[in-house]
Amino acid sequence: MAGMIQSRYRWRLPILPDVDPGLRAAADDRGIHPRVTQILAARGVADAAGLADFLGPPAAGLGDPRLLPDAERVVDRIRRARAVGEGVLVFGDFDADGLTGQAVMVRALRILGIDAVPHVPSRLVEGHGLSVRAVERAKAEGRGLIITVDCGSSSPDEVDLARAAGVDVIVTDHHHVPARPLAAVAFVNPHRHDSVYPDARLAGSGVAFTVARLLLGELAGDADAALGLADLATIGTVADLAPVVGENRSIARIGLAAMREAPRPGIAALLERAGVRPKAVDLETVAFQIAPRLNAAGRVGEADDAARLLLADDVAAAAGAADLLEAANRLRREMLRDATAEAQAALEADPARAAAAAILLDGPWSPGIVGLIAARLAEERGRPAIVAARLDGVLRASCRSSGTLDLAATLGACSDLLIRHGGHAGAAGFEIDAERWEAFRERFIGLAEAAGPADPRRELALDLTLRGPELDFPLITGLAALEPTGPGNPVPVIGVLGMTVTRARAASGGHTQLTLRRDHDVVDAIAFGRADLATAVREGDRVDVAARVRIRRFGGYESMQLEIRDIASADAATADVGAMVEAPR
Repeated sequence: MAGMIQSRYRWRLPILPDVDPGLRAAADDRGIHPRVTQILAARGVADAAGLADFLGPPAAGLGDPRLLPDAERVVDRIRRARAVGEGVLVFGDFDADGLTGQAVMVRALRILGIDAVPHVPSRLVEGHGLSVRAVERAKAEGRGLIITVDCGSSSPDEVDLARAAGVDVIVTDHHHVPARPLAAVAFVNPHRHDSVYPDARLAGSGVAFTVARLLLGELAGDADAALGLADLATIGTVADLAPVVGENRSIARIGLAAMREAPRPGIAALLERAGVRPKAVDLETVAFQIAPRLNAAGRVGEADDAARLLLADDVAAAAGAADLLEAANRLRREMLRDATAEAQAALEADPARAAAAAILLDGPWSPGIVGLIAARLAEERGRPAIVAARLDGVLRASCRSSGTLDLAATLGACSDLLIRHGGHAGAAGFEIDAERWEAFRERFIGLAEAAGPADPRRELALDLTLRGPELDFPLITGLAALEPTGPGNPVPVIGVLGMTVTRARAASGGHTQLTLRRDHDVVDAIAFGRADLATAVREGDRVDVAARVRIRRFGGYESMQLEIRDIASADAATADVGAMVEAPR
């Protein structure tokens, strides 16, 4: 037998709640598996009414858009623009959330007969936030109104500049609200301290979608017309890692149905290039196939092609834009591979930097990929990561959290060192003068040390823990009641305990395939990215695995497969197995 297999994550064991009797009865009536009901209860579905909301018509879960901050001001200003034939410039951020939100806003305004044009900022030249170039363009084209999407909260100087030029600004955003007020005609951000909107978890595209419902309801008498834009808001929501709960989940359910039934030309073109049938689209498709292709253009160049694709109603135009995005995505992958290798080498060459409470690196990398490098480092090393691109005396940085540090708040505590900053708890960005980088590094690491856990491994939350024989097809198929899944409502991770390894072999692509005996039969398992397990695990080892469970269908047969997230010698990752494995209550 091989040595002890140590888990890579800290396993957080499930705290199984007492299920409300009314919820239990309602779930039984719907044929929901008792253990799935436990998961629903643990995720906040408290009673029968909550279950009805969770599984009911998704449109019923959308908030009243009239409760948005400054809703009346938005309606009045758009009504005036339509009455006088005023042109509007819609300024969206260059990532997938901003691009899809921009498309939502442009399409909604055009439904109202307004001359609306998109402005996609250059990541390299204009950076994040409302830009001077956009203000100058609006002025030059005689457009008296700018609407920002997924940005603007941290752009008071640019809003002031627009006002001085005679251009009004409506800011729609979901990022952190700074203390300095905006001189905007309207400031629509559900995170405002005075907001009464019932769900502040919307992404930038979700805020744009809610504004679209507001405008089409108040000015066209048809709020339901905006539901046809939910596919775009779904993509932005998932791309921005907004939690798929509450209103975001309702948006995703509506949007997924649209993409499966009749995807718009641009989305259909992306799916074709990704080799995904529309009927098979789920939120993983959005996260790993659609969003990266939309983001790619802005990471390796300019994002205008992505904006054109999202606004295309012509199949040929959409196909042309999709080809350009496909090429950009291939280039993005190559650039990321090389830059990540350079970043890893820099850490290996500097053990003190690699061991710090936060990873901070700067290098000659494209600003479009530093966020991806930071995300990979945060995932692999279980610590916040900041990666900065050097640009003529300034550094432009992207930050990713490992779940232990609120990045927006931490950057706020360093704001005196920064040129600009913005973002939220899990992801953020900033610019800084190069000579202040070391002072910033020292302060940020100190703040990360104060917030960091004693165990540096990332936490892995388990939804259920079972002995091997308890894992059966009724439970696996019953997990579908949780869909659509994503951040905040993730694919369940199940701790399957006391399995015996009967086979372990290397698979192409750096993976390991395992065969695990659970009693009188065996289960296939795959550990993606864990080539080490092919030699670390031996026949006869008893192991616990944390896994997602899938049903494979091939040749008319069904079998279950475990997608292993983590593995450890039996009982090594769990403090009290007996207390964990309980029957549904």
